[in-house]
Amino acid sequence: QVQLVESGGGLVQPGGSLRLSCAASGSIFSRNAMGWYRQAPGKQRELVATISSRGRTNYAYSVKGRFTISRDNANNTVYLQMNSLKPEDTAVYYCTAGALPTLTDYWGQGTQVTVSS
Repeated sequence: QVQLVESGGGLVQPGGSLRLSCAASGSIFSRNAMGWYRQAPGKQRELVATISSRGRTNYAYSVKGRFTISRDNANNTVYLQMNSLKPEDTAVYYCTAGALPTLTDYWGQGTQVTVSS
C-alpha cells in the first residue's frame, strides 16, 4: 500500500513562491511515475505536472516555466517548486502516483495553496 503525505501549502502573495513536498511510503515509489493535480473551487481537477521513474517531466501549459517537479528516489519524496505564483494557482494540490499519463492509482490527502494579496 502506497501512502502519500503532502506538505508545504499555505498562503502566499502573487509573485511569490512555495515548495510542496510529498513523502511516499512503499517500495513501489521508485517504480512509479509521480505527479501533482490541483482542483480549484468549482473547477475540474487539473493535472499540473508529472515525473516518470526515470525523471522525465511534463507540465500543464498553465504552469510551464513557473513550476518545477522533481523527485528524490532515495528518500521517496517528490517536490513541486512553484514560482511566480498567480491568484489562479489557488487550489488544493494533490500528490499522485501510478502509471502515466494520468497517475490516478494513488492519492494524497491534498494541501491548500492560496495566492492572494
